[in-house]
Amino acid sequence: MLPSVSVVIPAHNEEKYVERCIASVKEAARVYGGDVEITVVCNRCTDRTAFLAEKNGSKVVFNEDRCIAKVRNDGIKASAGDIILTIDCDNRMTPGTIKEAVSLLESGRYIGGGAPIRFERYSFPLWCNDIMCRVSFGLTGLYCGIFWAEKKTFEAVGGFTELKAFEDADTAKKIKKYGKKLGKKYTVLKENHLINSTRKYDDLGDWLYLKLMFKNAGAFVKAAFGNKEGLDSLFDELFYDYNDTPHGKT
Repeated sequence: MLPSVSVVIPAHNEEKYVERCIASVKEAARVYGGDVEITVVCNRCTDRTAFLAEKNGSKVVFNEDRCIAKVRNDGIKASAGDIILTIDCDNRMTPGTIKEAVSLLESGRYIGGGAPIRFERYSFPLWCNDIMCRVSFGLTGLYCGIFWAEKKTFEAVGGFTELKAFEDADTAKKIKKYGKKLGKKYTVLKENHLINSTRKYDDLGDWLYLKLMFKNAGAFVKAAFGNKEGLDSLFDELFYDYNDTPHGKT
């Protein structure tokens, strides 16, 4: 019998994207063939996200935190699956994602992992971003994007690290360390990938993140030495408050 799976989708005012994300999960569930539950965590939503999620057959959980890690953790707690996958609401998964993740876990060699990230469209600056991501993930092995692991693994490591910035990399590091104790590896999907939304680039330009890296170099340096105030403010603007502005809802 195939293990049960829960897919956790954090969502803040995502009425434009929630249905297509759920549709991608449903297609992956069809390919998998086992029991798949979808949990949408509505974080401070003031739009139709919850309505559309329920309409499309998802369990809906409500959360008021301004921390994506806490949002994901609430979704994990509310989910009943033996295996957890997480994906952000504006992104999509490819059809074989769930099947491949479960197969890797069932092999007994892996504690969990992430997924390669591919943009839904490309331009020269987006190719630059893509290459930076591939190099970064390749060097660190801390693959993110879509997280997948057994629910008991997330519980054993205390869930996602509750930071505003770089919580994904820190969580990957925790799972990797935990897996090493058990003789298991942290890995990445080989045949499937995350389809990464380009909505912020569509709204704010394809050089967005490269410009922000240079413009906020000081904040990144300070964060490396423990002062994350500037970086937290930047992440508030780009992630936690983005969908509250007109450009985020068009």
